[in-house]
Amino acid sequence: MTIFEAAMSSYPIAKAKEQLSRLIDEALAGETVTITRHGKPVVELRPSKSDEAPKRMTKADLEWLRKRRDALPPLGEDAVALIRRMRDEEE
Repeated sequence: MTIFEAAMSSYPIAKAKEQLSRLIDEALAGETVTITRHGKPVVELRPSKSDEAPKRMTKADLEWLRKRRDALPPLGEDAVALIRRMRDEEE
């Protein structure tokens, strides 16, 4: 029986170095891959969080945002007038 047959998700560093590409594929497939040193777990491979799909905006999220926007005090001028005023103040 080999090390890989005994514990399919736990590998000593030397064996992990030889099989890194395959171990990454296992982790991406959802398998927990543990790398050990002297028989003790030191590292776990798992997919990066950047692979997760972004959260979709819900109606509740939009309603929360709308309430926060409506609670803001009015500016008293439109965006074009505000930008012109800010530009002219800098000169």
